[in-house]
Amino acid sequence: MTTETTRDFGALEKQTQTLMSVFTKASYEAVAPTILQPADVFLDVIGESLRARTYVFTDLDGAELCLRPDLTVPTCRLHLARHADPRTPARYCYSGAAFRFQPQGADAAHPREFHQAGIERYGDTEREAAEAEVVATVVRAIEKTGLKDWSLRLGDLGLFSSILDVAGLSPLWKKRLDDAFLRPLAFRDSLKAFASDTDATRLRVPDTLLSSLKRSDLAASEAAIGAYLEENAIELIGTRTLSDITEHLIGVAEGREEKPLDSTAADLIGRYVGITAPARTAGAKIAELINGAPSGSAAALESYDRRIALLANAGIDLDRVTFAAEFGRTMAYYTGLVFEVRAKSLGPQSPIATGGRYDGLMRAAGASVDVPAVGAAIHTERLMTATLGASS
Repeated sequence: MTTETTRDFGALEKQTQTLMSVFTKASYEAVAPTILQPADVFLDVIGESLRARTYVFTDLDGAELCLRPDLTVPTCRLHLARHADPRTPARYCYSGAAFRFQPQGADAAHPREFHQAGIERYGDTEREAAEAEVVATVVRAIEKTGLKDWSLRLGDLGLFSSILDVAGLSPLWKKRLDDAFLRPLAFRDSLKAFASDTDATRLRVPDTLLSSLKRSDLAASEAAIGAYLEENAIELIGTRTLSDITEHLIGVAEGREEKPLDSTAADLIGRYVGITAPARTAGAKIAELINGAPSGSAAALESYDRRIALLANAGIDLDRVTFAAEFGRTMAYYTGLVFEVRAKSLGPQSPIATGGRYDGLMRAAGASVDVPAVGAAIHTERLMTATLGASS
């Protein structure tokens, strides 16, 4: 081990201790979720883009496992193991390694094995207060390490869902748009394709196969697709299971009878995702957009305004905070607020902290009910790079 490596490791460890000290002083309990996790839980909830980057393997007992690609899901599973009632209020903090394949090549800002320090809290009934507290705690921890030049970017999946309601969409169109929103960089192109009935995401499969697929008989549908794949020597590649493919193709089959997305609805959604504004004024812009709509999104807007006020009360400088309607995150489990903390020296593709609300994740991890949940993780190697850059 070189002297340079030793010094870097020591500095990273010292930084992590600083972060964890801020977390524990804010009443978060330090926990250590296991690195090896059951693959099925992760692959069901993390989303398509991260699913393809997760290291999955089968052990000698035949169990399919993965190296955790983040620490949020493992912390949910730890909470479930501790509490018979998953709605029991709890706060956890952690520090540990996570693992993701980097399709563009690993580098200092995007290593395959990286370190996260984060917080998760469950069971809070005061939703916006919990969200503001999480954001403020993360920012306070980042500043404690010496980085003062940060900015905060907000998104809101709850507001996006309310806009879909305002647009008067069918359940099928809502699902398709929700799915497309997991790919924010391509969402506007998908919206145009939906409105013109040129959806490029539809797979080219025989019409007879699509016609045989029924959501009411998943077993038979899965068997039909399995037989088709076998007959045509098509192998399952990557992390998509036969049940995943079946679910997707049933959606395609159901969508064949659906009319193209209404142009008025597409225009409303397009104008919404085009909103990028200072956090102080974004709520007014959204309210103006939906003014006069047959069904409003007052509750989601009230939640947004309340959250912004609570962030200010928690000491967050709102002059550093922007709202971007198209910001939706690629993690499939987020359900409401999403946010990222950026450092100017690293650019928008390398946020130093990310987080948000994920009320449905506990159910996906094995609970019988949804649980209010919000958290965030700091990418400590990026924070170290940004901190060193700011001090040089």
